[in-house]
Amino acid sequence: MAPRITIIGGGSNQWAPTLITDIARKESLQAAEIVLEDIDGSRLPRMRAYVEHVARILDIPLTVRTTTDQREALDGAEFVVVNISTGGFASMRHDLEIPSRYGIEQSVGDTVGPGGIIRALRNIPVFLGIAGDMEELCPDAWLLNLTNPMTTLCRTVTRESSIRTIGLCHEVTIACFYLSMLLDVGFFDIRPTVAGVNHLPIITALDAGGTDGLAALADLLDHGDLDAPLPFDLPEELGHEPLPPGERWTKGRLLDAMKVKIELFRRTGGLPAAGDRHLVEFFAGFLTESSGFGKRWGVGLTDIAHRERWEARYVADLEAKLASDEVSDFPSGEMVHVVIAALRGDGLAHLPLNIPNAGQCPGLPPDVVVESMCIVDPDGVRGRDVAEAPGFLGEQLRRVSATQELIVEAGVTGNRDKVLNAMLADPLAGRIDYDLLQKMTAEMLEATAAWLPQFA
Repeated sequence: MAPRITIIGGGSNQWAPTLITDIARKESLQAAEIVLEDIDGSRLPRMRAYVEHVARILDIPLTVRTTTDQREALDGAEFVVVNISTGGFASMRHDLEIPSRYGIEQSVGDTVGPGGIIRALRNIPVFLGIAGDMEELCPDAWLLNLTNPMTTLCRTVTRESSIRTIGLCHEVTIACFYLSMLLDVGFFDIRPTVAGVNHLPIITALDAGGTDGLAALADLLDHGDLDAPLPFDLPEELGHEPLPPGERWTKGRLLDAMKVKIELFRRTGGLPAAGDRHLVEFFAGFLTESSGFGKRWGVGLTDIAHRERWEARYVADLEAKLASDEVSDFPSGEMVHVVIAALRGDGLAHLPLNIPNAGQCPGLPPDVVVESMCIVDPDGVRGRDVAEAPGFLGEQLRRVSATQELIVEAGVTGNRDKVLNAMLADPLAGRIDYDLLQKMTAEMLEATAAWLPQFA
C-alpha cells in the first residue's frame, strides 16, 4: 500500500517543491498520496499544481490533496513532515533586531543565541499541538522535522509525547560533499563518525575510501596543493557567492569558505560539520566587534531583507519549475524521501539524523536529542556509532545541550524565569551584561507575545 505523506507547512516555497521532487524521483514512493497542509491557504494551489505537474511529466500515480485543517491532514498519515516558521518574517525580525540593539549580532538566529531561544519558544506550542493530534489521529506515524531549532523541537516532542520523531538536517551531507572534493574521494566513499547536536555536529573520525580522512585533511592543510581546481564549481544553491568570470573554485578557495571549522579542527582534532554561519553562534568569540561580527572569518550577518530576497528566489524557482517540461534529477541533499523509503523496507540507509541519545553520544545525557550517524530500516532508527567530541568541543556540547533542556522546560511550562535561565546559559546570549540580558529577554518576550500563548 502506498504511503500517505502529510507535509505541515506544505505551502513553503523553500521546502515543499524540493520534498515533492525528491518523493517523485524515489521509485518506491511514486504512488504516494501527498497531503499539503498550511495555515495560509493562498499558498496551496501552486503547490498542488506542482505535484500534479511533476506527476504528469514523470507519468507516475503520485496524488495530492490540500487543506488548512491540521487534524484533517493528520488523520491516517503514515509520515508527517514538519517545516514551519511560526510568525514568519514578522516574528523573526524581533529575533534579530532586538539583540542587535543590545550588542549581540547573529549570523542566522534560528538555533542558538537569543533568536534561536525565542524562535524555539514560538514553535514549541505548535509542535505540542501537532504531536497531540498525531497521538489521537495517527499514533503510529513518524514525525520528520525540518524546522529549526531542530534539537529543541525534536526534544520537546520526544519528552512530552509518544510520537516517534526524527530531525533531518543537510549540514553533515554538505560537509561530506566538500570533503570528497578536498580529499579526491568519491562522495559515497566518505564515511564520517559524528557526535553532537544539530548545527554543531562534530566529525570525530572519517573513513575516506579506506584511509584516515581527518589525517588526510590535516596533511592537505599543511602540505597540499591548494591551487588544485575542484572537479566542478560549487552550486550557488549552497549559499556561496558566484566567482568572478573566468575564475575557478580551488581547494584553497573552498577551505577559505570554511575558516571557522578548519580553525576548530586545527585546535581540537574534531571537525565541526555545519556551515560556518551556524558554527559561529555556538562560539561567541567569533562574533565580536573586533572580528567585524564574523567578517574576519568570512561570515556575514543575516537580516530580514536577506531572508526576503531568498524567499523571492524560491518563488521564482517554483514558477520556473512549473514552466519547465522536465523534472530535475539533481540530488537535493535532503533525506526525507530516503528515510521514508528505508522505514518502509526500500533499502538500508546510513544517515546523519537527530534522535534521542541512547548511548551513541556518551558524553551527553541520556534521552536528550543528539545528531549522529544512524541506521534506518523497517525496524526503525538507531545510532550506528559511539563517539565523543574531543577536547573543549565536548564541554561546549554539554553546555549547549543543557541550555536546550532549559529552553524546552521554559517553552513547555511558560515560565519566564526559565527563559532567563536559558539566556544566561546560552554561549552567545549570556555574554552581555546581566541587567541588559534581563531587559533584552523581557523585550523579546513582549515583542513576540502574539506567538507565545504559554506566556500569556
